[in-house]
Amino acid sequence: MDKEMFIRRLGAASHRKKAETVIKNGKIMDVFNQEWLETDIAITDGAIVGLGEYEGGNIIDAEGQMIVPGFIDGHVHIESSMVTPPEFAKAVIPHGVTTVVTDPHEIANVSGVKGLEFMLEQAEMTRLNIYFMLPSCVPAAPFEKSGAILNAADLHPFYSREEVLGLAEVMDYVAVEAGEPDMVQKLIDADKAGKRIDGHLAGLSAGFVNVYRAAGVLTDHEVTTPEEALERVRRGMYVMLREGSAAKNTRHVLPAVNEKNVRRFFFCTDDKHLDELVDEGSINYQVKLAIQEGLDPFLAYQMGSLNAAECFGLKTKGAVAPGYDADLLFISDFENVSITKTMINGVIWSGTEQSQSTGGKAASGLLQSVHLSDLHEDDLQIPIVQENEIRVIDIIPNQLETKLSLAKPKSGAFFQPDLESDLLKIAVVERHRGVKEIGLGVVRGFGLKEGAIATTISHDSHNLIAVGTNDQDILKAIERLGEIGGGLTIAKGGKELQSVALPIAGLLSDKPLETVNESLKSLHAAITETGFSGAFNPFLTLSFLALPVIPDIKMTTEGLFDVKAFRHIPVQP
Repeated sequence: MDKEMFIRRLGAASHRKKAETVIKNGKIMDVFNQEWLETDIAITDGAIVGLGEYEGGNIIDAEGQMIVPGFIDGHVHIESSMVTPPEFAKAVIPHGVTTVVTDPHEIANVSGVKGLEFMLEQAEMTRLNIYFMLPSCVPAAPFEKSGAILNAADLHPFYSREEVLGLAEVMDYVAVEAGEPDMVQKLIDADKAGKRIDGHLAGLSAGFVNVYRAAGVLTDHEVTTPEEALERVRRGMYVMLREGSAAKNTRHVLPAVNEKNVRRFFFCTDDKHLDELVDEGSINYQVKLAIQEGLDPFLAYQMGSLNAAECFGLKTKGAVAPGYDADLLFISDFENVSITKTMINGVIWSGTEQSQSTGGKAASGLLQSVHLSDLHEDDLQIPIVQENEIRVIDIIPNQLETKLSLAKPKSGAFFQPDLESDLLKIAVVERHRGVKEIGLGVVRGFGLKEGAIATTISHDSHNLIAVGTNDQDILKAIERLGEIGGGLTIAKGGKELQSVALPIAGLLSDKPLETVNESLKSLHAAITETGFSGAFNPFLTLSFLALPVIPDIKMTTEGLFDVKAFRHIPVQP
């Protein structure tokens, strides 16, 4: 804050000058005392300068509505929305999200520093408050075939930026426990810069929590049970309750929250597709869900705002009080989280703001990122010994974790999908350098009866991943993604049914939110033609089957990967 702004705010606070804006006739939520205040809110230069009776140049009549702090998403990969940051903002601001803490490790895994710089530049083109955590594990594991590698030296210059809050989810627990030099340097650099460090402790025991805390890790968003949550809180961590498109953990973890420990909990979406953000919402949905599950509404709103701000040291976010930014929500129904207006930095979001994103032009260096080798159906064969069982990835709907199972294959020298048993073929194809590296396996739980689906959104290295009922359609889906520069596609009968092109790094569209949302709706409508009828998002579920840091069993370009043993294993034991 410069001196002139300081003087203006002080003048308005002390009544020597009129405030720029005064909100009257509202019920103000006090997140500190958990009570309601009936008073004015005085705002100057985007900040709250006083509560009480004030005069202002601009008067906003709240008409008896409740005024609460803007919501904060504590951990989100904007790339999972498949649109650029300015378009993402248009999706979440109407739902009351005024601040997000994002980890751009999706685009960094494809394009490295260039991708990180693109996201930072795009974030400046929107009124949404976007803060960054620097990707800690690019790639997620040392054997992964990502499009880039980010080491400690690559990240270090970014810590000087005000919008960079710290080091993002540390996933490579093997590197942390072993004290791997570059990982140690990343942790030390974040600590020396006075920044936060996010964790990623999927399925890890209390012993590993000790290791992570000793390394300076402050948060975890991979918690799936109340017991895991309490283990982390006991050791001084913050726990994020996650509700994304693939992982929905809020209901399962919420029983761990009580009046004594609530300040160590807050919400995040992690990965949520655009259509769900538009239709369902973001943190607002979690606040409402928590209230429906029996949590005190004041505590739910506090978890949606103040707690995240305190965790990340955002001293001017998360409350309706003097000295805090005027990021406010006008609420007509408290328990149903009915938002009528969103204010960011003292200005009401009108809903008609035009995106300043330059889309494809700004991303010119991130286009044409899909490079495939010449593939044939012969490349998709999995040799088997008929009398032996095969290892199978069992998906768990609406969870990121999987289970390793055994199944009896059909007779033959090569694996054939078994639709009655829901055993389908899955392939991970290297797409960054055009080398012929294909990991093949068997998955159960998708329920496809015909065709194949494929995507270049394949966490975290974002190679191409496909699942299908036959080799012809799997190959067609792979080829189509190469033609459109990445995205999502459905093939059936050797033909394309529907696709969504994501030409920016194979992850993001260069089109407006509205266009992408309609394309996604058409995609989800078309997938019913494959026989899919599951109560989960098949593309997002597929995209996480290649993430080798979440148990039990995943796929890489080298084949099946046993996460707990941390090694690749063959399809047949």
